Order: sequence, then C-alpha cells, then structure tokens
Amino acid sequence: MASLLSRPLRAYRIADRRRKIFDGHGAALVGGRWNSPGRRVIYAAETYAGALLEVLVHANIGRVPKTHSWIEILIRKGVRIEELYAADIPGWDSPDQRASRRYGDRWYDEGRTAVLLVPSIVARVERNIAINQDHPEFKRIRATAPKPVIWDDRLFGFGPTLL
Repeated sequence: MASLLSRPLRAYRIADRRRKIFDGHGAALVGGRWNSPGRRVIYAAETYAGALLEVLVHANIGRVPKTHSWIEILIRKGVRIEELYAADIPGWDSPDQRASRRYGDRWYDEGRTAVLLVPSIVARVERNIAINQDHPEFKRIRATAPKPVIWDDRLFGFGPTLL
C-alpha cells in the first residue's frame, strides 16, 4: 500500500566507489531480489549496519574491501512510498527470487512509487529500501558525497578476538 512519508527517511548504501554509488546500473544489468534485469533500482538499507551486512553477505570476498564507500540517502517528506512486509508475499525470501522479483517488477513497471520498503533477509528485523531511479519523484531523493568505509578487520577473520 502506498503512503506519503510524514517525515524524511534516511537510508544507507555501500558500494564500490569505482562506479557511481547512487545509481541503479548494476541492478539493471544483473537484477536483484526485487527486480529483474533491465530495471534501474538502487538498493539501500535503513541503517548503516544493515548496509554493512548486505555487503558482507553479497561480496563473499574473504578480505577487507579497499574500494568501498558509503552514502546517506535522504528521502524527503511527502515522497510516496510503498511498504511491504514479509507476511505480504509468501516466498519473498526464496533463493530463486521469483516471488520477490515478480512483485518488484510490477511495482517498478507500474511506477507506483519511487520507494519500496522491503524486508531484509540478512537482518530480518530491519528493512531494505529499493529506489526506482526512473520514477518522476526520484528527483526529490538526495544522496551525500561518498565517504570511505572503515572496515573492522575482525569481520573478515583478521585481528584479535575476545572469545
């Protein structure tokens, strides 16, 4: 169900700074959980920690990334959003991504809203944010300049542990 934001919404995105971070080109090339290829969707998380977890689960590189930066995204008050909860779509978290992509593709193709709030698989109590870069309201969404991510080596099995 679509609604208007009653207050600004902040989101965080972490990506390789060798490409534009506030851009849905990568999702358009390969697709994502909530979009099939051909649709420019920018994925973000509600929290910086959620964005870190998303990178960790998808990167699977076994070393500290050297070229990642983060941005904060501000979705202004009054922008229309659509919220989706896990119970709304059976199979949204299936590895084949059919149910989530079918829903997300309809949302994108119909241009229902610029923003889709969706459940996170990695952090089940948090949400991810899908942004339709081709939606007319996209111009009301801003991002900060990229800043380097300072990784904790322990996330990659390096450095001392307390256990």
